[in-house]
Formats: sequence, structure tokens, C-alpha cells
Amino acid sequence: MPKKGRAGETAAVMFLEEKGAEILERNFRSPRGEVDIVAREGDTVIFAEVKTWSSYGIDSLEQALDIKKQRKIIETSKYFLSIHRKYRYMAVRYDVIFISPGGITHLASAFTERV
Repeated sequence: MPKKGRAGETAAVMFLEEKGAEILERNFRSPRGEVDIVAREGDTVIFAEVKTWSSYGIDSLEQALDIKKQRKIIETSKYFLSIHRKYRYMAVRYDVIFISPGGITHLASAFTERV
């Protein structure tokens, strides 16, 4: 992972911890993909994608987080929950944390599983 991406993920972890979240995993991998951060906030498990960009705006997230990428994150979250069964009855949320020179933008519930 590029240095900028690692620094962005570290900033996102610190941001979530400051909001009271417990970090469960970083860079959790499954056969279907990867989730940058898995955290717990109360009775909710958060699967967060971190985007660190210096030259693109937040409006470019739509292309970077297309339906295919969302599906991979959702499938990876299901894999995580199948391994860590103590979290399986908790609410699940999919967030995006955008790191830019202007600061941190946290999009809670940025997407959901389409049924």
C-alpha cells in the first residue's frame, strides 16, 4: 500500500477512535476482497472504506466506489461476520471516510446492501 494510503487509514482509525469506536481489524481480507477498517460503535459493526486523495474531490467517490466495489465490501463483511460470530446479531453499517488536504469527511451509512 502506498505511504499516503497508509497514512490516510491511520488518520481514519484515529478519527473513529476519537468518536468512541473500537477498532476490530485493519485491512481485513477475504476471498472476495478487503475492508480497510472494521470497527464497533455500541451495538453496530462498521465496515469502512478509506479514500485518501489529494487531487480528486469528494464528488469522484462515486466512480471509486462503484457497485462492484460495494459488493466486494459487503461480501467481505459477511465473511468477517461468519468468522467472528459474536458480532452477527449486531447492526451493520457501511461507511466511507474521505481524507483530503481539506480534512476528514465521514460518510456514515454511505451505502447499503441492495436486496
